[in-house]
Amino acid sequence: MPTAMNAAVFVEPGRIVLDEKPIPEVGPSDALIRITTTTICGTDVHILKGEYPVAKGLTVGHEPVGIIEKLGRNVEGYREGQRVIAGAICPSGYSNASLDGLHAQDGQSAAHGLKPIGGWRFGNTIDGSQAEYLLVPDAMANLAPVPDALTDEQVLMCPDIMSTGFAGAESGNIKIGDTVAVFAQGPIGLCATTGAKLRGATTIIAVETVPERIEMAKRFGADLVIDFGESDPVDAIMEATNGRGVDVAIEALGLQSTFESCLRVLKPGGTLSSLGVYSEDLTIPLAAFHAGLGDHKIVTSLCPGGKERMRRLMNVIATGRIDCEPLITHRFSLEQIVEAYELFANQRDGVLKIAITP
Repeated sequence: MPTAMNAAVFVEPGRIVLDEKPIPEVGPSDALIRITTTTICGTDVHILKGEYPVAKGLTVGHEPVGIIEKLGRNVEGYREGQRVIAGAICPSGYSNASLDGLHAQDGQSAAHGLKPIGGWRFGNTIDGSQAEYLLVPDAMANLAPVPDALTDEQVLMCPDIMSTGFAGAESGNIKIGDTVAVFAQGPIGLCATTGAKLRGATTIIAVETVPERIEMAKRFGADLVIDFGESDPVDAIMEATNGRGVDVAIEALGLQSTFESCLRVLKPGGTLSSLGVYSEDLTIPLAAFHAGLGDHKIVTSLCPGGKERMRRLMNVIATGRIDCEPLITHRFSLEQIVEAYELFANQRDGVLKIAITP
């Protein structure tokens, strides 16, 4: 087995480069997987731009599909050579947050203080998946075997995009017969749209302006798509709901403007389910919030992880309830990672998701 590997490394804001790094040593509870397919996420672009701070020299990426290369001596129930995925969020399974059912909020050790989004380790606090090999900590809590009938590209969205989008629908507590608005139809917004449909929403209103994404939104279950380049989405949604507003509004972009629009289209007692990663402070307008008297709920979600979540998502794919492969619009090798980031960060050529293969 080689001792070095290629990896996409954060150098400084504006620079992620391909570099050589040592292949990680495997601890007792770890697993080393050889990456066969991974992808770039919008959060990686926040890292690239310096909007989300990570350590220089960190390998980025958090969406792994691969084959177990080596298992730690304490890892049971898996075998080397087995195809697996691991969630972008990899909880330990034994932290206070994990045992409280909040797997994404795994937290940090007492020595380093508690920190939200502590369960997000790949490409955040430890080396990530845009590399030839990935060390998966707490492997027995995080590795999910991939059914033989499913391809890498079919399950590539499970570690993050699909899990996050579905979480927006789940946290919003969508009920059968609900009317739902989903602001932005990037990959996460599209998965939120189809998640709303799976939860029983009967009217799903998507907000988007990119033609390719408008068509994809219809494919993923949107009943009405509002082009915000042609009309004010708040006015259009209120007109479409006869002034009632929506039961749930899902924010999937991470901007003040879309967050505020979600508030403005809620019915009294409605829920704003926020998925966006915000790089600036948010403000809540008095009128949109009804001075705090509207019985509204604002809920946030971080991508649920862990092997059981991954198993459930792969079940959804295996039974044909959702097909995420159309989200993959471009394919690059790991050696082309800089070119892939340039394309994805600038949203050129109708890109949705990029499959990266070492």
